[in-house]
Amino acid sequence: MAGLRLGPLLRYADGSSATVWVETSRPCAAEVRCSDGAGGTARTFQVAGHHYALVPVTGLTPESAPSYEVFLDGARVWPLPGSPFPPSVISAPGSGTVRLAFGSCRWAAPPAAERDPVGPDALGALAARIVAGGERPDVLLLLGDQVYADETSAATRRWLAARRGLDAPPGSEVADYEEYTRLYYESWLDPGVRWLLSTVPSCMIFDDHDVIDDWNTSAAWLADMRTTAWWQERLLSGLMSYWVHQHLGNLSPDDLAADPLYREVRATPDATGLLRAFASRADTQPASARWSYRRDFGRVRLLMVDSRAARVLDEDGRAMLDPGEAEWLRAQALKDREECDHLLLGTSLPWLLPHLVHDAESWNAALCRGERGARWARVGEKVRRAADLEHWAAFPESFADLTALIAEAGSGPSAPASICVLSGDVHHAYVAEPSWPEDAPVAAPDARVLQLTCSPVHNSIPLSMRLGFRFGWSGVARRLGRWLARHGRCPRPPVNWRRTGGPWFGNQLMTLTLRGRSAGMRLEQAGEDGALASAAEFDLTGP
Repeated sequence: MAGLRLGPLLRYADGSSATVWVETSRPCAAEVRCSDGAGGTARTFQVAGHHYALVPVTGLTPESAPSYEVFLDGARVWPLPGSPFPPSVISAPGSGTVRLAFGSCRWAAPPAAERDPVGPDALGALAARIVAGGERPDVLLLLGDQVYADETSAATRRWLAARRGLDAPPGSEVADYEEYTRLYYESWLDPGVRWLLSTVPSCMIFDDHDVIDDWNTSAAWLADMRTTAWWQERLLSGLMSYWVHQHLGNLSPDDLAADPLYREVRATPDATGLLRAFASRADTQPASARWSYRRDFGRVRLLMVDSRAARVLDEDGRAMLDPGEAEWLRAQALKDREECDHLLLGTSLPWLLPHLVHDAESWNAALCRGERGARWARVGEKVRRAADLEHWAAFPESFADLTALIAEAGSGPSAPASICVLSGDVHHAYVAEPSWPEDAPVAAPDARVLQLTCSPVHNSIPLSMRLGFRFGWSGVARRLGRWLARHGRCPRPPVNWRRTGGPWFGNQLMTLTLRGRSAGMRLEQAGEDGALASAAEFDLTGP
């Protein structure tokens, strides 16, 4: 008899259709049955000895929220016997108000009997609030580091030691696909989080720790990694497991039906080789795979941008996005703007950073491309890796291009009311608002533009990080940053910005409430009592 190993996860949902992801213990037919008669069935596919299904659910009624059950070969496996949680439901953002919660950087919660070394989990706190009848988001955005391949828990290290020992590289980090599945079990089998992901639609994108810290930071870094004996297996396993566990659920049923790889995977008895070949091409030919995607929630448009795998790393032409990816982003941002009241750009890495950090990254990029000579270039590469200088500011032309695209998308009579760049990564939360100088290359947009950053969902925030980011926003830090920029002969950024909220530190989630052409933001932090408490609220479209 087939069992439910992981899931269900409610992924795509648009009111009339949805997808539900599961992992099962053996090949079987997975079925979703809704209380209103809607439903769907899919056969499992196999990857590396594991069995998965993404069940398309059709026949849903817009604005409804039917409960659902999961059956494997006709036997009910969800909800779990004796579950203390309410029935899982399939709901989608309606045509009116859209509530969208987001965050990044979630280290797996420990077993219930163990002390949590990084404090309460914001996703667990959100689940508890919904169970108690509190407000629920319409969709959940997870902006990277859903698993930590390079920072494993004590429980996972014990499991790895029993499986292969930890003496040989990569030591206590994960090495292959099977070990990645352990990370997803650890992250998604927490009872509250498992239920939450079964009942709130989710959108995901990777960041570095889904593969390794500072993934694709530079050409020299990548060359060094490729000399190791373990890197190739780690990378291919990371991309394969991401495709299975996260990427598939980001796609609409129409996109899935048009995806030739998905059709092949479902048609073959064992898709391991297919996926491995795909991941290998994605490594050597990044333009062969697109991880970015678009979702529409009524008149709210979300563009989730791959800011890791699509990079161009050559120092003479460094770019956050390769030409095809940049063109896709531009086309999606500018297409049918009259149908969009709010444009959301999801990128794991912030566009607007504390001023000192931005200037340091711009300075470092100039050194590494040889602006101050070969000796400074070598120093710059060491600093880049040691200080994690690899956000949008470390790709100056890409920073300028994104700034220009935002201004263009936000200008004119068909412009959206707001353009919000949603990010994580930096283990604190803040709101920053740009302004365009009169002599900027492009005119200031009509839309309200904001950088909204929220991180972590569940991770540590060392005192050094708190002090460093607080200082990074200060006037003294800004003057220091200007000195670095002059030393690197860096041009002035094409946009100015100021921090209008934060910094806030803690395990946290940010929620956008979008209604018509108005928008609001609330930041909530998980307290020691396991509850979410409001830390700040902002009107994003008012004066």
